[in-house]
Amino acid sequence: MGVESPVEMSPAALKVQALIERSRKAQAQIEHYTQAQVDELISTMVWAVARPEVADKIARFTVEETALGNYEGKYLKIFRKTRATLFDIIHDKSVGVIEEDAERNLVKIAKPIGVIGALSPTTNPEATPVIKAISAVKGRNSIIVAPHPRAKQTNKMICDYMREAIVACGAPADLVISIDTPELETTAELMRQCDRVLATGGGAMVTAAYSSGTPALGVGVGNAVITVDDTADLDEASEKIRISKTLDLAASCSSDNSVLAFESVKDTLLEKLQAEGGYIVSPEEKALLQATMWEDGHFNTRIVAQSAATIAGMAGFTLPEDVSFLIVPETGVGPDSPFSGEKLSIVMAFYTVKDIDAAIALTNAIQSYQGEGHSCGIYSYNDEHIMKFAMNTKTSRVMVNQPQAASNSGNLWNGMRQTFSLGCGSWGGNSTNNNITWRDLINETWVSRPLAVSKQLPPDEELFALALNKKLA
Repeated sequence: MGVESPVEMSPAALKVQALIERSRKAQAQIEHYTQAQVDELISTMVWAVARPEVADKIARFTVEETALGNYEGKYLKIFRKTRATLFDIIHDKSVGVIEEDAERNLVKIAKPIGVIGALSPTTNPEATPVIKAISAVKGRNSIIVAPHPRAKQTNKMICDYMREAIVACGAPADLVISIDTPELETTAELMRQCDRVLATGGGAMVTAAYSSGTPALGVGVGNAVITVDDTADLDEASEKIRISKTLDLAASCSSDNSVLAFESVKDTLLEKLQAEGGYIVSPEEKALLQATMWEDGHFNTRIVAQSAATIAGMAGFTLPEDVSFLIVPETGVGPDSPFSGEKLSIVMAFYTVKDIDAAIALTNAIQSYQGEGHSCGIYSYNDEHIMKFAMNTKTSRVMVNQPQAASNSGNLWNGMRQTFSLGCGSWGGNSTNNNITWRDLINETWVSRPLAVSKQLPPDEELFALALNKKLA
């Protein structure tokens, strides 16, 4: 038999192979870093981009390049969210022994995975590379970031700042590498050749990540549904709904896509939402809006993260000057009622429900159409309602009396881990429900020593007490 000729690699595969080699070489140099060295790295990486003058530059450049969202939202994410994420992980132990279980006599040791292949979306390109990079480096990994083509210059700028910071710490710049000319084939090759995929982006890209053959952490579709019950503080609820709905012009998939109001508070809530800048569209305007947002059944991405005036102008109607988000009265769910789905815009569906049971049923119906497993919210001061809602909705997160888009990925006012990657569990086709952080980007070695006293199986009468009275064939 003759010798088989090697499979010829495509230009994209060769390009990525070279990047992987650089990245792997850099990662090897920090594989045995101390905790102090790791934490110095991630602190300097964040400071490099989050300094006020740099954050201002990045925010302005991101809006200019992507034409999505607004300066205020971008600045908030690069200036504040990156700081909050650093603060959230800086004191975590990620080197050596990270956990001990005395009862089971187990010790867990953290070890790096290697090269992380990260996908960054066009909707959050300013903070996503930073948060993913420090999560990777916290676990002593390297990272290669593949941006959406629409945000490639933003991604390069941010990665260059982080590379400079890494070198200032005496580490190799290639711990962070940007793919500066992103293409589908290049991104696909990155997912195939890296050691772990961390995917944030559209549904098709996340599906590709799971299909790459490389272990992947992805996120499901967002379509946050918010309930306002009869015990809610309506001033608080309306203000926080507005904050969530308008943050970065709703670029986040966590923005309030549907609000479900109890009948008893519906009218008052609508009045307060209007006072917060909401505009209730008429039936005629709703028809125009729907025809603009879904063309031939396909979502029109040109409306993503645009202002209320821009979207209304595209639809052919005008708005008062003080309007910041649109409220669409809705009753239906599913493909024939597209406003029930994810909209990535300042457009919000509004439903009326009788009670908490109806809210649960409608939430599950809406998210069965889109967004199952991602996030729900409730404005309530009735603990029975809150826990019943949490127990019976198919969701990974229930945010209580908090602006959803600013809260479910972690914030200073709650205990959620800081991230922009939200696992949606089996409901959303994901492998985890976690707010994904560095702990998801390490291997763990379990050290098991014998117990001081071995466990003893109890007698069958005790072990099978719940089964012995059953009639079995």
